[in-house]
Amino acid sequence: MSARIDYTRSFVPLRIAVLTISDTRTPKTDKSGPLLVQMIEEAGHTVADRMVTPDDEKSIRKAVRAWVKAKGIDVVITTGGTGFTGRDVTPEAVRPLFDKEIDGFSTLFHMLSYQTVGTSTVQSRACGGLAKTTLVFSVPGSPGACKDAWNGILKFQLDARHRPCSFVELLPRLGEGKKKKKDGKDARDKKEKKAKKDKKKR
Repeated sequence: MSARIDYTRSFVPLRIAVLTISDTRTPKTDKSGPLLVQMIEEAGHTVADRMVTPDDEKSIRKAVRAWVKAKGIDVVITTGGTGFTGRDVTPEAVRPLFDKEIDGFSTLFHMLSYQTVGTSTVQSRACGGLAKTTLVFSVPGSPGACKDAWNGILKFQLDARHRPCSFVELLPRLGEGKKKKKDGKDARDKKEKKAKKDKKKR
């Protein structure tokens, strides 16, 4: 089956948060954030929130973690901080939040990026992952890189009509096993507490 949009299927709008990471940009001077917002809304999705934060590992992780914990946010897209300078720390900030890394996102991004910037794509550390039940994608800070990531990958993988598959159809299943694992941990904790209590009584 070739990749295509199946217009007989219903479009499912997602709630997407956008984080611009930069020491120099402000909401007024930021270009990549508004571009992502525009492309997201033109595709039919909702921008649930948008922020600008400096290139600081703790600040980046705090913002992304808050969105991951928030109810109703399906996807987080960050732009900026994926390079190799001392202040580029986005991958270091978001990867500890990942339960699973989406290795194919980085691979495909570099394939697309190579077509526009050639070998300069090796200077990007774009990455993606699953944090709890939220999809997180980190792309470079240039408008061109945002276009490559959205138009070449995310526009399709975040569209329920995309065949043969998309991330949208997986969203209801991303939390599978987590409750069972938590219940098992709670049961073990109770058992350990009871054992300690019984030991004290003796």
